[in-house]
Amino acid sequence: MGEEEVDKEKKDEDIEVLKSQLEEKSKEAEKNYDLWLRAMAELENYRKQVKKEQEVYIKFANEALIKELLPILDSLERAITHINPSAGLDKLSEGIELTLKLFQDCLKKFGMKPIETIGKKFDPRVHEAVEVRKDSEQEEDTIVEEYQKGYLLHDRLLRPALVVVAKRNKVH
Repeated sequence: MGEEEVDKEKKDEDIEVLKSQLEEKSKEAEKNYDLWLRAMAELENYRKQVKKEQEVYIKFANEALIKELLPILDSLERAITHINPSAGLDKLSEGIELTLKLFQDCLKKFGMKPIETIGKKFDPRVHEAVEVRKDSEQEEDTIVEEYQKGYLLHDRLLRPALVVVAKRNKVH
């Protein structure tokens, strides 16, 4: 064998080694690119999750404060119902009603809304029955009286409404 043939054989071997190395590096690059794409997708999912959690936190951040304010709201409502119209306290009654309205509007801005009760069908998710009253005039499980208002905060139960539920008299 001549020197030229040995050089050609060596070059062919070198080319095969280089092709093999190139193929390995291409596979490694493809694997790394796939890992990078997955990492970017996980990062994007994480960002979305954090943003969603922040939105929920912000939406319900005032929940504890609003729960503490509910007894004050209840007291204002009771004060209005207990003012005797013949006592000449019209201005006081009017002032309390305006204060109550401002208070309710303020709480409404933060997502609080009262739960409907009287005449509605009893819903154990938002109503708490404190009494059952036999009533042949009303539909079964209809709320006939409200002892304490219930409230939702952005569709999350803040406090259940305490209600009286009608039951029909059973004929035996």
